[in-house]
Amino acid sequence: MFVQREITVPMTSWLADWTNLLLRWTHFIAGIAWIGSSFYFIWLDRALAAPAAPRAGVEGDLWMVHSGGFYQVEKRRPGPGEVPAVLHWFKWEAMFTWITGISLLVLVYYLSGAYLLDPSVSRISRSTAIALGLGLLVVGWLVYDGLWSSRLATRPPPRLATTISLILLAGVSYALCQLLSGRAAFMHIGSLLGTIMVANVWMRILPAQREMLAATRGGRPADFTLGEHAKQRSVHNSYMTFPLLFIMLSNHYPATYAGPRNWLVLLFLFIAGAAVRHAMIGRGASTRWALVPAALALAGAMFLSAPKRAATAQTRATADTVPSFAAVRSVVSQRCQPCHSQYQSDRTFGPAPGGVTFDTPESIVRFAERIRVRAVETKTMPLANKTGMTDQERELLARWIVAGAPLQ
Repeated sequence: MFVQREITVPMTSWLADWTNLLLRWTHFIAGIAWIGSSFYFIWLDRALAAPAAPRAGVEGDLWMVHSGGFYQVEKRRPGPGEVPAVLHWFKWEAMFTWITGISLLVLVYYLSGAYLLDPSVSRISRSTAIALGLGLLVVGWLVYDGLWSSRLATRPPPRLATTISLILLAGVSYALCQLLSGRAAFMHIGSLLGTIMVANVWMRILPAQREMLAATRGGRPADFTLGEHAKQRSVHNSYMTFPLLFIMLSNHYPATYAGPRNWLVLLFLFIAGAAVRHAMIGRGASTRWALVPAALALAGAMFLSAPKRAATAQTRATADTVPSFAAVRSVVSQRCQPCHSQYQSDRTFGPAPGGVTFDTPESIVRFAERIRVRAVETKTMPLANKTGMTDQERELLARWIVAGAPLQ
């Protein structure tokens, strides 16, 4: 006789799911608007050419066609009193991207007990981890801004400031990956980059623009060196964009953040993203060669994240002693089904992540290959090993799968 079970979803879980979805959607939309406008203007600076007929105050212009219309864009250095009353400011895209991103950080990592820490990585407390994450955003900006406001950055080319910045980024990446879960470490580094980017806009770029605007409207010549210094921060933002986009996607790919060398994987992907940016909107014939380090960095990241085969000598030697399916199902029930079930006891991750459930023997067998990859080889499941799957239990699953995942 078939008995239908009614699944009761707590109102708080339903509301958390929708809050998470709407924040991610808004974050995605705002990010597209910010990144799109940023890259457009950087490309525009490269594409502008001196006007065929010189015009006072015009540094360059460009004709474009889009959606059946023709557009002429000019880059100007306005004289006193020449700025129109109405200007469009590209600023709120950055602010909304940051607000929604920080809100997601709080919702997913600070208000949830699932993602922030991994007992196999470190034993720090949740309060310490949260203080570390929030403190990093403040201290990270102050250190970055202090460095790039110093004489090290004002003497071109700023090679020393660039080198110090990269060393600090590598150090922070390594430290966070030794203290937080891999996924949380990646997201906090992304939050640091995002905070630096939006602070560049609101605390360095916009004030410089306002000062130049106030001068022209006051009938005084503007100090355009302010804009040149502000543009340096825009260039920084463009180099951070592709690495940050990878971090936004990385939670879907545990192989990148779950291994012991995850910090190196992240740094290689930083190099790849920055190199691709340089190839896309850099100047000069040398930019095409930026794709070479990008390809090498991607190859390095793929190599470092490759799963280690779990079929060790011990596994192969004992494969003839096949664990009973009852033993396998006991492990799956304790370690996997709290999330991967129609009748979840843990709804932290929403309804049955990835649509994977282990409620029947047939479903366990059907997903045996996925169990091998995620729980045995890469050890990326359970996420942050929340349910405490032991190495012995992973070995048991491996021997069962090696034997063909029998239902007996």
